[in-house]
Amino acid sequence: MSLSMAWISRSVAYVGVTLGTILSSVHAHEPRALLVQVVGLAIIGVAMVAWALIEHRTPPSSPPRPGLYVALGVVCAVSGALSATDNGAWVIVLTAIATMVAGSDVPLLPAFGISALAVACTLVSSVVSDMTSTAGLVGLPATIVSGLFIGLRRRAYRVEAQQSAELLERTRQVQDLQRRADVLDERTRIAREIHDVLAHSLGGLGIQIQAARAVLTDSADIDTALSVLATAQRLASDGLTETRRALHALRTDTLSLDEELRSLADQHSGMHRAKVDCEITGTTRELPAAASIALLRVAQEAMVNAAKHGSGAPIALRLDYTADRVRLSVTNRMAHSGQKAQTSAMETADAGYGLAGMRERLLLIGGSLQAGPDEGGTWTVVAELPHVPMAARATTEGREVEQ
Repeated sequence: MSLSMAWISRSVAYVGVTLGTILSSVHAHEPRALLVQVVGLAIIGVAMVAWALIEHRTPPSSPPRPGLYVALGVVCAVSGALSATDNGAWVIVLTAIATMVAGSDVPLLPAFGISALAVACTLVSSVVSDMTSTAGLVGLPATIVSGLFIGLRRRAYRVEAQQSAELLERTRQVQDLQRRADVLDERTRIAREIHDVLAHSLGGLGIQIQAARAVLTDSADIDTALSVLATAQRLASDGLTETRRALHALRTDTLSLDEELRSLADQHSGMHRAKVDCEITGTTRELPAAASIALLRVAQEAMVNAAKHGSGAPIALRLDYTADRVRLSVTNRMAHSGQKAQTSAMETADAGYGLAGMRERLLLIGGSLQAGPDEGGTWTVVAELPHVPMAARATTEGREVEQ
């Protein structure tokens, strides 16, 4: 209820109480009681005018002024006293209105003090006026206390409404921040993927160019050098195609890992003239795009490193689907010292983003990476990811967005 509407209803109540009380006293031919009631109602009227002015001049967000406590106290004290006089029961309505406002708009301690003052004045007036009936000693104080409780309930409702509005605003802010975070995460994801694709492509391109330079420097074999450069050109074209494919996979959130690994094995065999044995075991299942791309990047990086350090040795690429995880392994024989010397010209090229980058990518999605040689001179890279069903993953992501 707005301030103006509240005061219209209070004014109507005051006028009605005043007319009812005065007419009752006139009808009962009690001039002495009438004089007391007229004076008391006049005092109440002045206090209510002061009350209205104080409320009007107090900003909505500011705490109540002390003058309001005084005005409410006067209204409660005088109306409580008049309510126990002959034909003055009507005035208890004004007391209830004042205590209701005190319970709603005034701090708790002053509100209880004002209500206690009203009850005390009512009881004293009842005793002095010899109005010791149940109505005087119980009914009138109960009406005052009821007004206080109504005001307290209004206060609680207002606080709840304010808290709900604040919570709603905070929820909107959190949702806005979450949307911004999702956008930034997606941009970071795309940027990381483009970086990894280009790092792999440019690294392989660097190897081919340095191989061509080594051929021309060592033997001046033009045909072989042209073949290597043609491979480099094809690698650059494949890099662009792979970038588009990766972005498409990121947007659709699906990627056929099995087909991509077989295609990668074929490309590596043709580019580096090294045999790649690609084997896929277990029950093939669809993986999230982030998991598929991460495993694909591990395979790319491991095979590029094999081309740098393995001197054309065969590569074993194996993808195992088990009940609780997916395991990718890339194994190759490391070059002997003599072979390494022959290919030193190619080893200066940076072919990718390294073991640290692969491990970081896997850790972000709950995976792990191990890499290293064994005693027989075989280098093995193993990447593992836990199995998360697509339906369960979609449900989890939906809950995260709702939260």
